[in-house]
Amino acid sequence: MSGKRLIIAIDGPAGAGKSTIAKALARRLGYLYINTGAMYRALAWKALRDRVSLDDPARLGELAVASRIELKGKVSRSRVFVDGCDVTDEISAPEVSRAASIVSAVPAVRRALVARQREIGREGGVVMEGRDIGTKVFPQAEVKIFLDASAVARSTRRHRQDARRGTPLSIEKTKAEIDERDRRDSTRVDSPLARAADAVYLDSSDLSIDQVVECLLQIVAARQPSMGQS
Repeated sequence: MSGKRLIIAIDGPAGAGKSTIAKALARRLGYLYINTGAMYRALAWKALRDRVSLDDPARLGELAVASRIELKGKVSRSRVFVDGCDVTDEISAPEVSRAASIVSAVPAVRRALVARQREIGREGGVVMEGRDIGTKVFPQAEVKIFLDASAVARSTRRHRQDARRGTPLSIEKTKAEIDERDRRDSTRVDSPLARAADAVYLDSSDLSIDQVVECLLQIVAARQPSMGQS
């Protein structure tokens, strides 16, 4: 791929398909893929392991500053490390996801991890997904996408994902957890989930992965003329 390597920000609520789509897009472009949600889950895992109270924002902030959270490997085999320990499988547990929703709302935690995210993506050539990438982490990103889906589609996707991991919940419980995550993400004081004013809104409810990726590639090409000419 010729031309400038862009910063691509993909935001959206839980279960919208951000990780799947961002990974596929990064592979097609030859870009670095960064799952910021995995960074918050990694910190939540460490807080649970170390018995740090989720009601102690000061201690959680200190933990974020002191922790070394790294994302390594190619897109298809991306691994998450905390202080040199591979925790990729552990952070998929439902209790870690629930804790991450609480941890990610702590301002001191967000400041620490946002600084790290900016450091990783500042050179461009990155697809970064999360909930505040286009509004907070990289408001200057050349491509901003807000990926959404209906509540039914998001609950169904998350339910299937948990079942594949061997941690299935009832569909009602899954929907309740997603609703609670949406409430926390949208109402937190620091960097709430919101669509950037210049982000392209895309509802993936009735689209296949390939259809969404092709749509995003067209958007990227429009921001990168040399891509369309190559």
